[in-house]
Amino acid sequence: MTKIRWGLLSTANINRRVIPAIRASQRGELVAVASRNQESADAYAKKWEIPQAFDSYQAMLDSGAVDAVYISAPNHLHAEWSIRSLNAGVAVLCEKPFALTLDEVDAVTEAAQANGRPVAEAFMYRHHPQTKLAVEWARSGRLGDLTVVRAAFNFKIDKRTDVRLQPSLGGGCLWDVGVYPISFAQAVLGGTPEEVVGDQWIGDTGVDEVFSGQMHYANDRVAQITCSFRTPFFSFAEIIGTEGRLTLDSPFIPGIDGTPYRLMFHPAEGEPQQLLFEEFYLYSGEVEDMHDALLDGKPTFVTLAETRNHVRTALALYESARSGAIVSL
Repeated sequence: MTKIRWGLLSTANINRRVIPAIRASQRGELVAVASRNQESADAYAKKWEIPQAFDSYQAMLDSGAVDAVYISAPNHLHAEWSIRSLNAGVAVLCEKPFALTLDEVDAVTEAAQANGRPVAEAFMYRHHPQTKLAVEWARSGRLGDLTVVRAAFNFKIDKRTDVRLQPSLGGGCLWDVGVYPISFAQAVLGGTPEEVVGDQWIGDTGVDEVFSGQMHYANDRVAQITCSFRTPFFSFAEIIGTEGRLTLDSPFIPGIDGTPYRLMFHPAEGEPQQLLFEEFYLYSGEVEDMHDALLDGKPTFVTLAETRNHVRTALALYESARSGAIVSL
């Protein structure tokens, strides 16, 4: 059986979640890691038992050793190294946010089309059976007419030098975790909102550390999102319709580090019921999705059109927060 050879483009902490998914797959293998210097790459390769270590990202791409890369570098590097990877004939699974501007999204899309290689935004939770079931129920009409989607993703950053707090590196809580509620709302309600309103609290490093937003969709539907770097970990999501609502008490990292999670249906009349679904390692879906794209020619589950909508909406929310005005999309 042909196996996809994976490389890690950076030694970021999030890699520890993706490595088990690659190694558990029958269709992929982890063969390389690249860092900004050989010492760092060698140390990481030794720790995680990775066969090859490269002293630069470009060296790994030029080596011919990998078929796909997982890009977990800081946010401001995502688009550049997605394009460089695609131009080297290497498929890309890129961490969110996929890019920081629409021009960057379009440039990555053009590179993917020109080189015939798949590229996908690494929204791992979108592949999870819990998310798929919630979206299926919402779209099926079982909740009646959808009215409101609410979602939050909050956690605390204490280290003031954290890369997620650096403006020059594409930091900010909306880019880091607010994109999860944005993507959830769009998966449920479809496409981009018609207009948005955003509000933010800027910390001492110059990035948003608290953000709240409201997104207005066609047919009088509303999505409300919050995210923060200043509170203990907390996440939830709720889909409300005229005939009932769904609640997800851990929508974005179900099962990670023993996080309990459940999907509950609260009908307009009658007792709440828990909806059951298959247990699933959170990061396996995005890895297998890339294998399907490369080996079977299937389209990626999270499309580039969706990804462009995520970035477009985040940018509009930031514009609203800065200007204090409603922003139309």
